[in-house]
Amino acid sequence: MHQVLIVSRQHRTYRDLLDKAALPDLSITDDPQQATIILADPPRIASQLGDYPQLKWLQSTFAGVDALTKPALRRDYCLTNVRGYFGQLISEYVLGFLIDRFRHISHYQQLHHQQQWQPQPYRSLADLKMVILGTGSIGAHLAQACQALGLDVIGVNRSGHAASPAFNRNYSYNQLSDAFSEADIIVSTLPATDNTNDILNADSLSHCQGALLFNVGRGNAICEHGLLTAINNGAIAHAYLDVFKQEPLPPTHPFWGHSQITITPHIAAESFPDQVMTIFTKNYHQYRQQLPLEYQVDFDQGY
Repeated sequence: MHQVLIVSRQHRTYRDLLDKAALPDLSITDDPQQATIILADPPRIASQLGDYPQLKWLQSTFAGVDALTKPALRRDYCLTNVRGYFGQLISEYVLGFLIDRFRHISHYQQLHHQQQWQPQPYRSLADLKMVILGTGSIGAHLAQACQALGLDVIGVNRSGHAASPAFNRNYSYNQLSDAFSEADIIVSTLPATDNTNDILNADSLSHCQGALLFNVGRGNAICEHGLLTAINNGAIAHAYLDVFKQEPLPPTHPFWGHSQITITPHIAAESFPDQVMTIFTKNYHQYRQQLPLEYQVDFDQGY
């Protein structure tokens, strides 16, 4: 009999879903000494890993697992994350803000309440150049959605090559200056790794020319002082930020109240429990048969 323990802010929901699934040879436990499988939100479990001596497999409820891949933490177990569901949500987030900005949706709402009839000049999204950092499933889904609306989509990753035809061309991290010099819009979907720390900094962003910046990947990608410098210098016209190095963002942080920064509280793409359970269920059947699990994380690469 395998025993699974849940560590999540949605503990009750996951427990109900597990009860309903009635997976063979699986029981739910609250005893850390007995748990061989853990279903967990990474930030909630990271400091407790040493409390689970029987741990064999941890299924993250998030896509981002940087809280669990720090070098000082144990790695003697199989770690899997959630993938395949976030591209649609990220696309909705990015395109929602872009349409609002270029078609003045929020502005017209204000004019409506003021009973003001004031048409504003606008432009289409078509032919705008979008640079997407990260060409995996999320970046590729966003690229496809944007390409359908006529944007010119450019990918950036480690190799400079992308498998998805949704990217019109691709650059490597070493060619950021070339990519950013073209960009009207930059979207970071990057995971948190040593290679992505502060990749968006004063130097790299200085090659932009009034671009819009979205960070919907991980907070480590942005050098916060560098971003403020880029905004002050006109390289970045506006930043839409959903993830941060410290969350929640401290009340005294200079991003709050900044007229050229929009903050959202890490909601661009949430993990919905029923989707997580779909992945967990398939992986559990694989685990039970001692077969390789889907979406296994490489601790060294961080994803």
